Amino acid sequence: MVIAEAEKYILKKQCKLMGNHFVLSVVTDDEQQGNAQIDAGINEIRRIEQLLTTFSDDSETNRVNQNAGIVPVKVSRETFDLVQRSIRISALTQGAFDITYGSIDKRLWNFDQNMTSLPDKATARKMTRLINYRNIILDQQQCTVFLKEAGMRMGFGGIGKGYAADRARQIMKQAGAESGVVNASGDLTTWGLRPDGSQWTVGIVDPNAKHEVFSYMNISDMAVATSGNYEKYVVIGGKKYSHTIDPRTGLPISGIKSVTIITTHAEIADAMATPVTIMGIAAGLDMINQMKNIEAIIIDDNDNLYTSKNIKVNIPI
Repeated sequence: MVIAEAEKYILKKQCKLMGNHFVLSVVTDDEQQGNAQIDAGINEIRRIEQLLTTFSDDSETNRVNQNAGIVPVKVSRETFDLVQRSIRISALTQGAFDITYGSIDKRLWNFDQNMTSLPDKATARKMTRLINYRNIILDQQQCTVFLKEAGMRMGFGGIGKGYAADRARQIMKQAGAESGVVNASGDLTTWGLRPDGSQWTVGIVDPNAKHEVFSYMNISDMAVATSGNYEKYVVIGGKKYSHTIDPRTGLPISGIKSVTIITTHAEIADAMATPVTIMGIAAGLDMINQMKNIEAIIIDDNDNLYTSKNIKVNIPI
């Protein structure tokens, strides 16, 4: 007698975590086991949310912010290491990525119909005077984080979602999930293969129609993140300005509609997409081309496509 093996299929769960829409998927032939693997991933993302959120007074992030300019704050090694990696990315991107971005004065920007002019450069620069990753002081021995200037704030909006996706993948793999996807509002990480043995197909959003795909890639054991300016922008004097602010100048950027980063870790993909947008096409691609295991796809305001040197894009006809 031959006992037929159960067919493998993709099991998914959706949930709202870290202010984002997450979809966690595993390839399984056992619903109970698959659900347990996904639940382990969800619980890990919830744990990270508690650690990094700025919406809870007793989170480590907020305790550091509350003591800015006063005293260093002891944090978990996990938070310390994430801050340290963030500072390295800031140095690499010459400040285009900066976790002290939360220090910007929100009164400067609203990106609604009432916004008809840009602030002058001096005003914008003044509003960003507290944004400076070099003023994050770390003590490796004591495991403390200190923001040097009173009023400084750090936040993990540019890297936390990717970090959480990486951790969820790790936990789900430890729980026995050999293949799966963690999708955090379009920033995703993949591992293993689909039930039919093929790679995962990832669509890149058309920056002119956010519910449509302009190209696709087949990937496995890779992560993808996109930073797009198609959702929030303002037109002033006939020129489109993105909701993305250059932390070095306080002014919004223009010229690029979207940047997609493909690399091995969601944390890096998440953290690098916005800085490439801020740095611009030439400087952004030059930086990516000097790094290992990372690629970029850029679409400018005129719908021209630019890619880093090792990538080929499939565009459906």
